Amino acid sequence: MKLNVLARRNLWRQKRRTLITAFSIAFGVLLAVTFTGVGDHYYTRMVDAGANMGMGHISITAPDYNRSPSLKKRLSNAPALRDLIINHPNVADATIRINGQAMFASASKSIGGMFVAIDPRQENTTNNLFIRSLIDGDIFADADSKGIVVGEKIASNLNLGIGKKVVYTTTDANGEIVSAIERVTGIFKTGVAEVDGAMVLLPIRRVQNVLGYSDDQATLIAVNIKDQRRVAKTKDLFAAMKNFKQTEVMTWQQSQPDLAGMIAIDKSTNYISQVLIGLLVAAGILNTMLMSVLERKHEFGVMMAVGMSPKTLFLLVMVESFWLAVLGLIIGVIISAPWYYYMSTTGIDLSSVIGADMEFGGVLIDPIMKIRLFKESVFAILFGLFFLSLTSGAYPAWRAGRVLPVDSLKVH
Repeated sequence: MKLNVLARRNLWRQKRRTLITAFSIAFGVLLAVTFTGVGDHYYTRMVDAGANMGMGHISITAPDYNRSPSLKKRLSNAPALRDLIINHPNVADATIRINGQAMFASASKSIGGMFVAIDPRQENTTNNLFIRSLIDGDIFADADSKGIVVGEKIASNLNLGIGKKVVYTTTDANGEIVSAIERVTGIFKTGVAEVDGAMVLLPIRRVQNVLGYSDDQATLIAVNIKDQRRVAKTKDLFAAMKNFKQTEVMTWQQSQPDLAGMIAIDKSTNYISQVLIGLLVAAGILNTMLMSVLERKHEFGVMMAVGMSPKTLFLLVMVESFWLAVLGLIIGVIISAPWYYYMSTTGIDLSSVIGADMEFGGVLIDPIMKIRLFKESVFAILFGLFFLSLTSGAYPAWRAGRVLPVDSLKVH
């Protein structure tokens, strides 16, 4: 108790220095909140966008489908598997889809691309990026009605509009070439040129008939998770169930390795930036505490001369570091709270700098910069800076305990 009181008094003897150091810790909190919050927001948005482009946070396919996709490899009993998945508490939704390659032709031209066959009753603007990106027309009415939804660039290349005919040609379940005709019901624009120029949506029941699939067959079940941080645990749970023994269960990191790799690299850069911020804060605290110790060398000598042990002096300086860290974190929370509220609700529009259609790993980046923090990120920021603050006070505290009373009491 006496050390606490003495430590707080010592800090306020040099109020300006104490406040400058406390505000440097607070500024470190603000920077860490910004860097971490931007990362948490953008990584979450990119992963969700990638999942909504077809594969989900977790994809359940026929064995070896991801390594070598083919319409010959298909899931059986897909509706029953979906019913098992959808009841899991961490699952937001699950959709049955058929993904494949095809040639698309109009009266004037033909191009190659990809199709995703869907049941519109299972799809919505939350789990399907293409439906969310519709700029003209609408999705086809049901799974067995005529219709096709095309990307804006495909529509431009093939000179298509709402109601125009499109012929698509692909290979069926036996490897035979098959064709079908659909009419355009909608046009979408994601902003990613490669996607808008290569992707289309088709009604799944009609595609099943064209490919020779039965009504319960598909190439994958795309599972969207409520909390993507639990993807690995949820995937392992499904993979261990006997109903999924004849399937391949993969996370988005496995099904979209390019996106996962780019996010991992970006995270590493973010972590390095935060470490540098932490080191700068630690250097400021070290400088403050060391100056304080050197200025009080005579005082420490007197204390030791009257019986205070080196261990007690060490603890005294460490307690000062503790209260300095607490003060800095409190100020940091106070100044970071309004900034976090503004950035999490409104954000900063960077479209004039990065444009409205910048992409990352094939996923469109929102030009509105926002931040969000997971609970573990908040604890990591506060604990990390607190630990650095205490660690920075260790050397000055050791120096204080090494003061020799005889030398410090000499008159110079």
